[in-house]
Amino acid sequence: MNRMDSLGEDHEQALFLACLDLAPAERAAYLKEVCGEDAGTRERVERLLAAHEQTAKLTLSPPLHSLISEDASERIGLYRLLRMLGEGGMGTVYEAEQLEPVRRRVALKIVKLGMDTKEVVARFMTERQALAAMDHPYIAKVFDAGQTAAGRPYFVMELVEGVPLLEYCDTKRLPVRKRVEILIQVCQAIQHAHLKGVVHRDLKPSNILLTSSSPDLSPKIIDFGIAKAVGLDIPERVTEFTRADQALGTPAYMSPEQAGLGQMDIDTRTDVYSLGVILYELLAGCPPFEGETALEILQQVREREPKAPRAFNPAVDRDLETICLKCLEKDPSRRYHSAQALGEDLGIFLAPRQ
Repeated sequence: MNRMDSLGEDHEQALFLACLDLAPAERAAYLKEVCGEDAGTRERVERLLAAHEQTAKLTLSPPLHSLISEDASERIGLYRLLRMLGEGGMGTVYEAEQLEPVRRRVALKIVKLGMDTKEVVARFMTERQALAAMDHPYIAKVFDAGQTAAGRPYFVMELVEGVPLLEYCDTKRLPVRKRVEILIQVCQAIQHAHLKGVVHRDLKPSNILLTSSSPDLSPKIIDFGIAKAVGLDIPERVTEFTRADQALGTPAYMSPEQAGLGQMDIDTRTDVYSLGVILYELLAGCPPFEGETALEILQQVREREPKAPRAFNPAVDRDLETICLKCLEKDPSRRYHSAQALGEDLGIFLAPRQ
């Protein structure tokens, strides 16, 4: 049995999607390193990439945003498109107005051309049921899903007005205690989704917005589970999807298993790792791994151990540092087994000391 037989098609797809996140000139080096002597895997991924490039050259219909006139008359099903909010590697997001049975403003995300294969559509139609089942105050709600007349999948989600987590914390100069309290709320939301069978797979500070719609400041996680629904087991670099002016993401928040390390499955502990990266950045002011290119960052995620947050911020409490580094273990079995367990330890940290 060769390496890809043991890893399965999901890992092969993950390598393909990781390559999409890299500049074309970096892809060959990445595949050579990750695949090693498994030439079969490398060739299959290269064929996928070639097919993807060919598909991207096709123009099945005019770009949707070019069809939206100034009077905003373009409609998709029950939704009237108002304006484009953002465009990224996975698709384009519009602010839209739902016309019936209730009138409300929503975010409508249309999957990009080239990701609308029969396999993607089938997976999308299955995953949307799990996404719609989530009901948590800290998760942006998925209201609806369907396909355009041209067969392009789309999601209809809660329109979130908020500020990305890091931007808010830094602008307001929130103390460590308040930052940890917010992360505990995020852990609660992620645990809820995990119990519903949904893994985010693309957690990063820009996907956690802080809103003041309730009496107290509260987080709102966006794009929850969307990556899996359209087959993106590896998040892409450009992830400006649900609001304008959102910072671009990087592979820095990907887990080692997403970066192609070994024969590890992608499961709920992938989100625990990403939570650890977010906690690290909240404490240290920078992610644990940085580089000039996406490939450099992926290599560090797979191979290097992170510096302790105290190396960047000596004021970080040692107990909190220990919690953070446990999330960042390369081996998923050494991390917290759940977001709930992480949240509980953070709660113990915040509890009054005797």
